[in-house]
Amino acid sequence: TAASDQAHPRQQTGMPEVDRVLGGGLVPGSVVLVGGPPGIGKSTLLLQTSAALARSAGPVLYASGEESVAQVGGRATRLGAAHDNLLLVAETRIRAILEAAEHLGSKLSALIIDSIQTVYSDAHDGLPGNVSQIRMVTSQLVGFAKRHGIPVIVVGHVTKDGQLAGPRLLEHLVDTVLSFEGDEERSTRMLRATKNRFGSTQELGVFEMRGDGLREISNPSEAFLSD
Repeated sequence: TAASDQAHPRQQTGMPEVDRVLGGGLVPGSVVLVGGPPGIGKSTLLLQTSAALARSAGPVLYASGEESVAQVGGRATRLGAAHDNLLLVAETRIRAILEAAEHLGSKLSALIIDSIQTVYSDAHDGLPGNVSQIRMVTSQLVGFAKRHGIPVIVVGHVTKDGQLAGPRLLEHLVDTVLSFEGDEERSTRMLRATKNRFGSTQELGVFEMRGDGLREISNPSEAFLSD
């Protein structure tokens, strides 16, 4: 509704399909979890979204715990997603990531964590990815988002039986949960919200995975006809 849109001003990402599923864009200070099976293209989706945000809204800090800066930078270049405002850091310590984000201050338009299972707090016992680490790290990210009014997007891998690794507790801690799904045999990918504190869970974003990244499909029947 118009009233709720006014209550939650939004930052458009520059990816219309992503914005539609979010309910019109990113709400400042919100935390969004993007879940899906490994290899489905979550990192590709977030790199492309980060680049679009970097172009339209200002600096984005993309923290990868899975790949080196050179690997992420190489992929960004291949996807046409490299941009001066897209800042990459390869880091698994939450304190170091948040210090880098704090350093950028209010100029930051979003913080991306890829993935939550690789990040840990050294103030806490346990290996990255265990339940207490995920709870601790996610709580710190929620605190950062709320304090600075900066949206945080977190990648979470889903296990074969469809559970978010690092159980349901993650879903309770964040504002919005997006599920990125598809079939590895086919090029179609779908983004849907399973929880959205600031919008509907009825919208569906459709993409085609190609060699040069994801293409948004604004007319979904095109995707299903071409499959």
